[in-house]
Amino acid sequence: MNTARKIASFLLETQAVKLSPQKPFKWSSGWNSPIYCDNRITLSHVEARTFIKKALAKAIKKHFPEATMIAGVATAGIAQGALVADYLQMPFAYVRPKPKEHGMGNQIEGRIPEGSKVVVLEDLISTGGSSIKAAEALQAQGVEVLGMAAIFTYGFKTADKNFEEKNLKLVTLSSYSYLIDEALKQNYISAEDIELLKKWRRQPDKF
Repeated sequence: MNTARKIASFLLETQAVKLSPQKPFKWSSGWNSPIYCDNRITLSHVEARTFIKKALAKAIKKHFPEATMIAGVATAGIAQGALVADYLQMPFAYVRPKPKEHGMGNQIEGRIPEGSKVVVLEDLISTGGSSIKAAEALQAQGVEVLGMAAIFTYGFKTADKNFEEKNLKLVTLSSYSYLIDEALKQNYISAEDIELLKKWRRQPDKF
């Protein structure tokens, strides 16, 4: 089983992903969605957590060989980023959605050595908005951002376009398509659900 399929299988086994085509979930954006994904749940499962950590590290070494530091996107990317940074023996920092309103007013937590080449780590890519903002916060401080690595992507064309426009390379371990394939194999969903799931992927704002 390749990495993308194995990750998809872990997300289903640990119930980090829930699929409900007939009774969709409501996202904070207001979209109705047949899928709810919380990759943080994999942190509670040793086998899944270890596999994901090693897979992210391998992807970073392959696609960003010059990387010298990892930065996680708060909050979901913090734990995963710290695990990967420790495994790769690299410094780690994390980026908040906005500067703190008290104390030092930091948006970036941690110290980034001068000349660092940073890979931003995220757990999940939907439209890419929050991830890109984290990268831009680093760039605003003069940090060289090589790109981004994430566990899972919904594969929206909007996200691809957003990353291309910002000239940010994105590498993901698994995707919505692999997840649906695995869910069908494991009888998690029925063949009748497939068209609904594909329809949502094509027009997520009209589901």
